Amino acid sequence: MRKLADLERERAQPQDVDEDEAGALPPLLAGAKNYITPAGHARLKAELQHLLDRERPDMVKTVAWAASNGDRSENADYQYGKRRLRQIDSRIRFLTKRLDLAEVVDPARSGVEQVFFGATVTYADGKGVERTISIVGQDEVDPARGFISWISPVARALTRAREGDVVSLRTPGGVEALEVITVRYCALDAGAPE
Repeated sequence: MRKLADLERERAQPQDVDEDEAGALPPLLAGAKNYITPAGHARLKAELQHLLDRERPDMVKTVAWAASNGDRSENADYQYGKRRLRQIDSRIRFLTKRLDLAEVVDPARSGVEQVFFGATVTYADGKGVERTISIVGQDEVDPARGFISWISPVARALTRAREGDVVSLRTPGGVEALEVITVRYCALDAGAPE
């Protein structure tokens, strides 16, 4: 069994992340699962396939054409093409890693009355303001649509709660009470590929 000091040392070591990926998403903890809904998984696969089948081959053609024009040191098409090709390759590696670690969880198949991954929850804060959120994977977060990560503070506070329960959410401004109004599980639409 690994010791706490070993885990802390692993967290302190730099992750295997490309500079283009560094701002994309937080790295998963060692051994952590990358939970994702079926729609989110399909979106990531579609993006990966688009990069492999369309964008990368088109950019390779552009770079080859630009290289054939002569002096590469002053060839903007060549320099931009090479940079864009590196970005595409970086995104392909990132998506491949995320899909390899993905564990697809279909919220529509859940018959649970408690809040877990995939739940769509309506809750009221201490001021009585109601919000509806869906708890999704890190790769599916979209605050405008109410999709929050299963590791976010709100999702963690709501986890295991049932309709009518009041849970505590620790915020920088103090502890806030959230009352769970409804909990439902339904298929989520992850949106079109970016």
